[in-house]
Amino acid sequence: MLEGVYVNGVFNHPSLRPDIISPQETSGYYFGTQAIYRYSLKDSDYPTLSLAEPIFDGNGEVIPPGHYELALSDEKDFFILMQSKNPRAIIPVFQVDEDVNEEKRLNDPEYKKSLKKQEKARKETNEKRAKVGMPPDEPDIFMEASIEYIKKGGYYLIKYQRGTIKAWGAIRG
Repeated sequence: MLEGVYVNGVFNHPSLRPDIISPQETSGYYFGTQAIYRYSLKDSDYPTLSLAEPIFDGNGEVIPPGHYELALSDEKDFFILMQSKNPRAIIPVFQVDEDVNEEKRLNDPEYKKSLKKQEKARKETNEKRAKVGMPPDEPDIFMEASIEYIKKGGYYLIKYQRGTIKAWGAIRG
């Protein structure tokens, strides 16, 4: 036991273990300067909807399986199902909800003060990122989209959420 305490004490002595130099470099590359970071595609502004099976409508049209972006129209009366920024289908929306409590929280003075602190820190970070050629860091917005088949009505229910807006749409199956 004494040996373990002595060995740990010696190895953890500040003169034997200097602090790691920050930032670390690997193979001569700084983090963020490689092409995968500098030239990658921008994240999508819309939630991703994944279809595992094809969806057929009454007219014989089909939406093949794949990954789609789900956008809510400006009037909030229909969804636009897009693949590679090309519209594939228009889906009617039957309900839209906006979170009222979120509006109160966004207008709270303490929350606004914390947002200013975060914005100041983000600005400093973005200046550093710009020096090495990285894209700016932007605030994240919660986005989610899902689809499920409702056997009782014979339709697909599409659920959408982006920020404070929730919407539901349907496709006859």
